[in-house]
Amino acid sequence: MQHPILAKVRSDIELRNYSDGTAAVYLRACTRYLEHIGGRPLEETSESDLRAFCEHLAGDCGLAPKTVNTYLGAVLFMYEVGLDRTVNRRQVPYMRERRALPKVFSREEVAAILSSTPDVGHRAMISLGYGSGLRVSEACALRVRDVDSGAMRLLVEDGKGAKERWAPLGARTLATLREYWVERRPESEEGWMFPAPGGHAGAHVARRALRESMRRAGVEPRGRSFHALRASFATHLLEDGVDLMTIRSLMGHASLSSTAVYLNVANLAADVASPIDRVAPACR
Repeated sequence: MQHPILAKVRSDIELRNYSDGTAAVYLRACTRYLEHIGGRPLEETSESDLRAFCEHLAGDCGLAPKTVNTYLGAVLFMYEVGLDRTVNRRQVPYMRERRALPKVFSREEVAAILSSTPDVGHRAMISLGYGSGLRVSEACALRVRDVDSGAMRLLVEDGKGAKERWAPLGARTLATLREYWVERRPESEEGWMFPAPGGHAGAHVARRALRESMRRAGVEPRGRSFHALRASFATHLLEDGVDLMTIRSLMGHASLSSTAVYLNVANLAADVASPIDRVAPACR
């Protein structure tokens, strides 16, 4: 039997219009915590139970700090919103996360991947990820009406944080979308570009298509997922001289710091001479 607090958490999530993905993660985390405390009433739990839960996730389960922090955030939401109970967060700290650099593709790898994607629908999705900087969920949820070929841009209607934004539409992406349209003639009452039973294509379709294209192209994964296409979009724009504020707007980032991380990935020093080359050679 489902714990009654989970229904309250679900309701609180829906009222805040969180994404389906966030809802699923929060409910999974809360369910796991309830199992961890072994059926004890939540009113009898304390910060020590939250600490023990985090230690269990990190130690016994070996989960990464980012995952532990996500689970902790969900359980704190259950306490503070679902139960309207204050938690002493100093006693339940978030773990320090390793800030790894974004994984990106080279331009040559992107070209090889696109050339190795025979399915025009899959090629369109990959083109949207790299050419327009769309998240995998945004690419799959594109509507036909969102394509503005006159202004060469795309409307992202339901981006992260329920924010709308305009993204660039590359000429090659438009050509691929038109090829896809002629070949498939997708029909959907909701106007999805990539319709599927019950709605639009799921993110797993685009992710699998990219993996298969990488394999065919001989591109090593090295931890790179569909999101690496979006990261490559930002990185290559930086290398081409586009300013951070413009890229931030195109990416839909809430904070400039989220965009600035790509400064550490872009090869901005290609035309910069090292100071050691300007130092007179030492006598031998």
